[in-house]
Amino acid sequence: MLKPEECVLVVVDIQGGLAGIMEQSEALHQTVLKLIQGLRLFEIPTLWLEQLPQKLGKTSPMLSEELIKTCSPISKQHFSGWNCHDFREQLQQSKRKQIILVGIEAHICVYQTCLDLVKNGFEPHIVVDAVSSRTAENKRIGIKMMQERGAHITNMESLLFELQHEASGERFKQLLRLIK
Repeated sequence: MLKPEECVLVVVDIQGGLAGIMEQSEALHQTVLKLIQGLRLFEIPTLWLEQLPQKLGKTSPMLSEELIKTCSPISKQHFSGWNCHDFREQLQQSKRKQIILVGIEAHICVYQTCLDLVKNGFEPHIVVDAVSSRTAENKRIGIKMMQERGAHITNMESLLFELQHEASGERFKQLLRLIK
């Protein structure tokens, strides 16, 4: 089971024009936004990656406006976030091993980041409705490859309610308002 004190949200490269041409882009953005807001209720830290933002553009405004409240973007040039010193250092300093992984593209940057996380002793949880690729087939293949290499597969609602554990309290009420 996921434990809030063991989790970190990692947002991968939802930026520039590429974010707008993802399969079901609007649904992806809405799900990631709700996830960011929901995880904040559990005080789960976020690491926010951007792939070559000077070339590909910044993170989508609706997400960056929410992310900037608690963290700053980490620029990277490798497909895997693990190869970025700042990301790796911040993740290791968190001393948390359960990684909630979202972003684009499922079969490239999310996939390669996931593999490196697994290789380095982390437990990635892929939120399937919060990852995408340009085609549904590439997304499907990316998720399958990550699962075959040790990632856990979940979705936004399952993840939030797994963290919540019980159907009571103010946080539960806030989660219900958020997902409806």
